[in-house]
Parts: sequence; C-alpha cells; structure tokens
Amino acid sequence: MDLIGIHHLTAITADAPGNNRFYTEVLGLRRVKKTVNQDDTSAYHLFFADGAGSPGTDLTFFDWPVARERRGTHSISRTGLRVDEPSLDYWPRGCVPMACPWGEIATPDTRESIDFEDHEGQRFRLTADQPGESYQWDRSPFPAEHQIRGLGPITLSVPDLAPTEAMLTRVMNMRRVHDYASPDGEGRVHVFEMGAGGPAAELHVAVQPGLPTARQDAGAVHHVAFRVPDANAIRDWTEHVASFRIPSSGEVDRYYFRSLYFREPGGNLFEIASDTPGFAVDEPFETMGEALSLPPFLEPRRAEIEAGLKPLD
Repeated sequence: MDLIGIHHLTAITADAPGNNRFYTEVLGLRRVKKTVNQDDTSAYHLFFADGAGSPGTDLTFFDWPVARERRGTHSISRTGLRVDEPSLDYWPRGCVPMACPWGEIATPDTRESIDFEDHEGQRFRLTADQPGESYQWDRSPFPAEHQIRGLGPITLSVPDLAPTEAMLTRVMNMRRVHDYASPDGEGRVHVFEMGAGGPAAELHVAVQPGLPTARQDAGAVHHVAFRVPDANAIRDWTEHVASFRIPSSGEVDRYYFRSLYFREPGGNLFEIASDTPGFAVDEPFETMGEALSLPPFLEPRRAEIEAGLKPLD
C-alpha cells in the first residue's frame, strides 16, 4: 500500500473575494470548483488548480470570519508549489497584479526555490522541478511555460520528530531520505517521500521545539491530503489505519473524491483522498468552477445556501 503523492492542501481565508483574485490573477490558477464546506455550508470551499483540475494541483480554501493565524509549531507551516526550473526567476517579475512579498532564490534543500506569502500571510515555497506533464490554463494571465504545475513539497512543524516519523514510516509507508538545516535557523528539516518520490511526493518535517503552539486562523493551513487512485484504495486505507488503532473519520464521501481523515502525533490533520471521480463529475469540463456546485445531498438547500454567501467576482 503506497501513497502516490500530495493530493491537495486546504487552507483558511477570511477574505473569499480577495482570495479568489489572488489565486486566479496573481498565481494564475484555474478556479475548478466553487462550492461550500460540506460540514459548514455558511462557508465557501474554493478549489484552485491547473487547467484540468488534476489531483496533486489543488489549493483549496475554507472562508471563515477569523483573525490572522499565530505562527508556531504543531502546524503545516509552508506550502510548496512547483514550476519548471527555468521559470523560477520569472515569478518575482511576473507576479504584478497584487503586492506579494518575495524572498531570494536559494537552495535550502536539493533544489532551487524562492519563498513568498499571499495577501493573508500564508507561507509558500516555489520550487524548481524538472519539466514534466502538466495541463496549462488557457485563460491564465501567465504564459503556459511559466504556469504553476502543482503542489509539493509540503512542510510540517512539530516539536518532536520520533512520534511523527513513526506514523509516516510505519503507518503511511513513507521513506525518510535525508535532512537539511531549516532556512530560518530554527531546527532541522527531515525529508520523507512516498510513491515514486520527487517534489510532488515529499513531506518535509521541521523539528522546532522552541516555537510556541500555532493558532489556526486566516493564513494557516487546515490540512494536507495524500493521493490514492480510487474508492477501493480508501477502503483499504481505512482498514489499515484502524489496524493501528488510530482514531479516524472513517470513509467520507466528498462527492468529488473519497476521503479518510486522521491526525499525526504532532497534531496536524491528514487526509487520504482518491483521484476519482474528479471535479467534472457534476458540471462540464469547459465551465467547471464558474457556478456554485453543490453535492446531491445539499442540492435541496441551494436557495438557502446561496443566500448566505457573499459575491466572489
């Protein structure tokens, strides 16, 4: 039983219209699904991805009226995004529609990267990747060769490596491959890989016992999800996790994918999510993400749900 790589990452925004502008205009991603949090229908759940809405490219957001996050450990502390290697120098020059704090190109691990933040302080690292298959968005403000290709690596912050490592290697079948010094000088970062490896299939664990405990609000990451092929794999993983007596959600049908949720010992929420059926299951591929989509069990409440949502565009 192997995980394929990163499936999606879900963060928190307190500004859905600004969030929509930033990820479509500043980062040039496609909004592939406009829906609501299935557990809190007062909140948008927005999905931004490559032109096809491919698994492994989704940045998603819950819109909640909260303050800014308090940074610290027990958190998913940095979100990795991948671009073709020649594009790394383009981004600080090309990212012009909204102010965006950029760092300098550096090599904290084995690949060149550059750190930046979104308009609410969510921390990102743009990483140079080898050219590969990608699905450009023809309405992106950026040239196809410079568009973001997907997620990874993702960085966690924990105060103690041992219990988190035990879950990653013994339960989730990841491989610990190497470590490096944290760029901010706060501890070491340990690299775990899954599947075929590479930046789309890496989880970096920063050991930072000197930091306070994070508070998860706007600008923070809510959870990270890992890829499996289909619903059958979710059922297998549900049984596998239960065999270790780890509390979990059990299998959850999110309509666009099947999911399993549980926490690692550092307190971070993990999800295992299926690649299928995908975002075109309930609307045409050409227009997905433009109108409000609701799973069938929420469709009878459409008028009530729409009345409680703010305009995005």
